[in-house]
Amino acid sequence: MHTSSTTDQPPPAAGVEEDETWRIRRTAADLDRLGETESIFALGNGWVGWRGVLDEGAPCGMPGSYVNGFHERRELSYPEEGYAFPQASDTVVSAPNAALIRLWVDDEPLDLRTGTLRGHEQVLDLRAGVLRRETEWISPTGRRVLVRSTRLVSLPRRPVAAVRYEVEPLDGPVELRICSDLLANEKVPESSDDPRAASTLSDPLAGEAYRADGLDGVLVHRTERSGQRVAVAVSHLVDAPDTVTVSGDGIPDRVRVTVAGRLHPGERLRLTKFAAYECTPVDGTPVDELADLVVAEADAARADGFDALLADQRAALDAAWQVADVQLDGDPELQQAVRFAMFHLIQAGRPDGDRTISAKGLTGNGYDGHVLWDTETYVLPVLTYLAPTVARSALSWRHAHLPEARERARELRLTGATFPWRTIGGRESSGYWPAGTAALHVNADIADAVLRYLAATDDQRFLAEAGLELLVETARLWHGFGHWSDEGDFHLHGVTGPDEYAALVNDNAFTNLMAKRNLRGAADAAERYPDVAGRLGVDHDEVAGWRAAADAMFIPYDHERGVHQQAAGFTQQPEWDFANTSEDDYPLLLHFPYLELYRKQVVKQADLVLAMQLCPGEFTAAEKARNLAYYEARTVRDSSLSAAPQAVLAAEVGHLDLAYDLFAESVLQDLADLGDKTADGLHLASLAGAWLALVQGFGGLRDDGAVLSFDPRLPRRIDRLAFSLRWRGHRLLVTLTPTEARYELPDAAADTEVELWHHGESARVTGAEPVTRPMPPVPDPGPEPPSPPGRRPTRRSAD
Repeated sequence: MHTSSTTDQPPPAAGVEEDETWRIRRTAADLDRLGETESIFALGNGWVGWRGVLDEGAPCGMPGSYVNGFHERRELSYPEEGYAFPQASDTVVSAPNAALIRLWVDDEPLDLRTGTLRGHEQVLDLRAGVLRRETEWISPTGRRVLVRSTRLVSLPRRPVAAVRYEVEPLDGPVELRICSDLLANEKVPESSDDPRAASTLSDPLAGEAYRADGLDGVLVHRTERSGQRVAVAVSHLVDAPDTVTVSGDGIPDRVRVTVAGRLHPGERLRLTKFAAYECTPVDGTPVDELADLVVAEADAARADGFDALLADQRAALDAAWQVADVQLDGDPELQQAVRFAMFHLIQAGRPDGDRTISAKGLTGNGYDGHVLWDTETYVLPVLTYLAPTVARSALSWRHAHLPEARERARELRLTGATFPWRTIGGRESSGYWPAGTAALHVNADIADAVLRYLAATDDQRFLAEAGLELLVETARLWHGFGHWSDEGDFHLHGVTGPDEYAALVNDNAFTNLMAKRNLRGAADAAERYPDVAGRLGVDHDEVAGWRAAADAMFIPYDHERGVHQQAAGFTQQPEWDFANTSEDDYPLLLHFPYLELYRKQVVKQADLVLAMQLCPGEFTAAEKARNLAYYEARTVRDSSLSAAPQAVLAAEVGHLDLAYDLFAESVLQDLADLGDKTADGLHLASLAGAWLALVQGFGGLRDDGAVLSFDPRLPRRIDRLAFSLRWRGHRLLVTLTPTEARYELPDAAADTEVELWHHGESARVTGAEPVTRPMPPVPDPGPEPPSPPGRRPTRRSAD
């Protein structure tokens, strides 16, 4: 019989492991929130994702065992067909689940809903990167057992996940049976009527091969329409008394290892399962070769041992946390929440893959597992500063899908490339075109992410190999889509901006400003690499056309009210009747027709405010203050994407209490389940937005130029804020207190130098000596701008 060592975890780091801001706990009292807990406790590595479902698989809110990009296609139907309507959509499906370990105690299945639960706790350890669980349970027949498990999805080993499961009898001898399953086509609960929920596919996987050999097994399945093949292998170690027997069996959708025997108090049964996942196109790696590949990976993980996986996991996280950790003194709850947010961003992507990051990552099936604009606008700006190779990988995924984007542009009779609003496999999956296909700003968002990545890394190789082509094809879209007015302005009509309570508008300010940035960025890049641009068919006249369109881009402005218009005519639309809108009417999209929403001055999520965050140089300080006040009164934040950009601008304008409360809403979106949707998966953009609220809001970081600029200001609740970011290959550590800002290069050679600006003053930071500057007083911004009735974020700034 295979055996394993008794060490359960690597030695704790001195003085760190006792800090509860590095842990997330859930107990028996949280069992009525299973789906939410499963999302919060999800583990992943950018390739494999396991939801935090109980080891036994029941009770369960929603199972989920994901491989990045693994999906099925399903038909879309319309009451009335239209030209260029997408005919199919991508839907994420679970790969065979290797996390399942079921227990019977004297033939009674362990189920937390039966018998007596004496204690139950799950702990997500953000430093170690594992999910630990301890349960003391008395069966309906009175047998008391203690169950412990430790689960991980390996960050350094792309295909590997593992779990260690232990059982001890506490009162007397018991007959124990453990069934460790690898299960395909696990049943998923039916979706709700909420359009943000996922579609449910019944038995989406077709079995191609299975093997069961003692402690090992493998399943190979394929999808029918998307043409993908997935293979999962499991290898086991068993440490138990000699009275225990082990057997294995398999069928096309399940491989099972069964461990059974009689145990006495003081004895323990430990089962350790190692799993490996791979996914390829059906016309890629043959079935047997793919099966052999994952078997070898699982066997190698078993040979190295669970303790080695734990040690490697800790080492990988130690390296990641050196840059990703944000220290926030003064509010322990939000300190914990920030670390939770950063942990899930660390898990979301990989530097060595060819996949991107979906709106829910690998934590759930919300939005059908689709990639949206959230990735480029919220997640990649953060990863560009914390893990730039991960951001590069995600942008390379967009580049790999340029052929589909060009094809979609031709279908829409547009020039250049038109990237999908929602997708997994590269083709448009949104069946609601007014808020899908018409939301062309996704193309400028991708270009913006490219430009920010290049500014932070100066990765000229990426620019020449992929970035330039992305910039060129998106610039061609805007140049061909827009039109010139008789007055000499360049307009973009019939688009939908970030605010999804407005559709098919003319000259959405966000879209126009981002397209302007896109056009100029493409022109600059083409002139830097004329040979590469020439191979793409770019000539001098085309570049001149891009610059002319950017220079003449129309940005709507209401001179009477002194504010920018979210879109042309927006400020002349009827006001929303907030006085007769109750708390139960939110989110509005589930209680009012879009016909009503589209024609009123009510904003689902930051739109013009987001434009001020991403294009700060396009607005004066006075314009920002007036715009923020105007749109704060009309923005209901029915989207988790809204609070973070509102926080950034509120901090810049000087409304620090409002900014702090908006930051808290963004970072607590999932831990507090503020939108009642965490069960479908985490809101990665909101979690990334929390970092942006801290670093761009209170840290005052602006990155729309070639030099870093900081205008920091701290709210009352923060005694000290420290964060790191990577700039041109160096780690810059910023430490802020109410009286001073400190900038240093802790890992750099003495002669390394980084130029930055602090409140308009130039500073040069070297590896030899940090730079300290005073924090100037925050000018009085005047009264806080009002939010819609009942929609101001929860006040915690004055606690």
